[in-house]
Amino acid sequence: MKLSAPLYVLKRKARLLSRKNNIPLHEAFDHIASEQGYSSWSLLISKQAGTLSADELFRQLMPGDMVLLGARPGQGKTLLSLELLMRGVDQGNHGAFFTLEYTEQDVRERLKRIRPEWEYSPKLLVFDTSDAVSADYIMTRMDAAPYGTLIVVDYLQVLDQRRDKPALMEQVEALKKFAEKKGLVLIFISQIDRFFNPSLKPYPDMYDIRLPNPLDLSLFNKMCFVQGGTIQMNQCKNNRI
Repeated sequence: MKLSAPLYVLKRKARLLSRKNNIPLHEAFDHIASEQGYSSWSLLISKQAGTLSADELFRQLMPGDMVLLGARPGQGKTLLSLELLMRGVDQGNHGAFFTLEYTEQDVRERLKRIRPEWEYSPKLLVFDTSDAVSADYIMTRMDAAPYGTLIVVDYLQVLDQRRDKPALMEQVEALKKFAEKKGLVLIFISQIDRFFNPSLKPYPDMYDIRLPNPLDLSLFNKMCFVQGGTIQMNQCKNNRI
């Protein structure tokens, strides 16, 4: 059964419901589960076996990681990436969001949608909406970033748009070396081919990533795909597309 929102959003709704109505947390979780068509929260979770919550995904991120986060439009990949950034800031880490899709005001509004009470800290989280985004640009901006900084690039295919920049493969290779050297976490939001059919398989995979030009996907050591309100992680094998 398709969930109305990702698991991490439903969990947050349950916590807010527990506080608002002064009821035990387990009752709030079961109430949210009933809204999704399940008799209990434990049953809902069992039906989502093999998927991750945002908490679980965040805990798996390590300095030096190259993560690809893919989904079709409207599946919540941008909100998930912002949620990961917020969790990093909650722990005192730095974060950066590079995007050509949104203005800074757009991003702040989305942060409020995720957690209305969350206070944005410009010292820990920066937004960059420059048209000049490229591997060289990101590395220059993030050269002094502290160890463990989480960087989101919205989106992978943006690096492949300008013919005056190096090839996509070359840029991703440079960013991988940069992340490993500096101990940073790099997350690339990725477009998924419009021909992906969820009726044929539950999640996109590496073969559904939209790539006009060749890219060695083994440069990414983690791949996450969002579909139908849930998150699944795949390990990248030595393949080229």
